[in-house]
Amino acid sequence: MRILNFSHPLTPKQSEQIEAAVGTPIIESIPVKAQFDVEADFVPQVVGLIESLNISTDRWQGEPWLLVLPSLNFAAAILLAELHGRMGHFPAFVRLKPVQGALVTEYVVAEIVNLEHVRAAARTRR
Repeated sequence: MRILNFSHPLTPKQSEQIEAAVGTPIIESIPVKAQFDVEADFVPQVVGLIESLNISTDRWQGEPWLLVLPSLNFAAAILLAELHGRMGHFPAFVRLKPVQGALVTEYVVAEIVNLEHVRAAARTRR
């Protein structure tokens, strides 16, 4: 599995938690500097960010990808739409949560959310 990380660097502990949750090793973790100009349109910024990764269509569609989303909700929404178009399906992502009662802020893996599964389940509801 390959991780595209649009957020803070993952700790070794978080990487271990991801591997345990997914049941497969992390082959590559790609850090992506996701700094957005809030005064400019977001779509071209997200497209430019994805284009800068130089990932081929074959890789997008043939390799397992896991995302750590940017915290800026508008950018995350556009990113998911852009990647759906390139991958042909919604990707899964890592949700982190703060450790309760920690003296120093620390985050652990809360869950892996497979958006394609969420979409499929939603199609069965009215």
